Amino acid sequence: MNQKIALITGATAGIGYETALLLAQNNYDLILTGRRKDRLDALENKLKSSFTCKIITLNFDIRIKTETEDALNSLPDEWKAIDLLLNNAGLAAGLAPINSADVDDWERMIDTNVKGLLYTSRIVSTWMIERQKGHIINISSIAGRESYPNGSVYCGTKHAVEAISRAMRIELLPYGIKVTTLSPGAVETEFSVVRFRGDQERADQVYKGFKPLSPKDVAETILFISSRPPHVNIDDLLILPTSQGSARDIFRK
Repeated sequence: MNQKIALITGATAGIGYETALLLAQNNYDLILTGRRKDRLDALENKLKSSFTCKIITLNFDIRIKTETEDALNSLPDEWKAIDLLLNNAGLAAGLAPINSADVDDWERMIDTNVKGLLYTSRIVSTWMIERQKGHIINISSIAGRESYPNGSVYCGTKHAVEAISRAMRIELLPYGIKVTTLSPGAVETEFSVVRFRGDQERADQVYKGFKPLSPKDVAETILFISSRPPHVNIDDLLILPTSQGSARDIFRK
């Protein structure tokens, strides 16, 4: 089978990491991005020792427009023929009401979850338009469909991802480019550790009493979405653990 090229943002942990492993086994060469160079290097070494795919790593901060542009434009021309863009980089920072939340947390979430996705998509979609083919998968969240207290700005950023994805899908229709919004519920990753500023004990409570999704569960869903035939686009998909019925309703034993 012919190798394809996938670009994964936020590849150093969680969903991005597991998706990189899975795509490497399924005829993809990989462009992996992230802020943590040590983790990028470790992932590159792991993939090269286990699989035959080609890999390029790009170490930059997706929140910074010039860094994103410089990193992506530095790719050799043959690597710009990207078949799959996974806009995975994202985070939640803090859990506080609107009147007492940390404004720096707001800036961090907006810059990563919304602006970073836009900076990357603007460049890569241009390359896809030139080839009249490609697939963009935007990782949203159940928080993009429902809002919950103390998460107003995080929910707002993921609602933005949902709206941007819907418009992007329509805008790219004439060029044969697929766009998918994938919205996971509770996934046990670094998500809660980051939200609670490294408080592992508090983060562990989020997943206590039920079986959350694993990053691999979501990665397998991404592989399914990306492997549909050319005339099939999975437009919008919500994936939850069996124990979760909404953003706030989780049955815990």
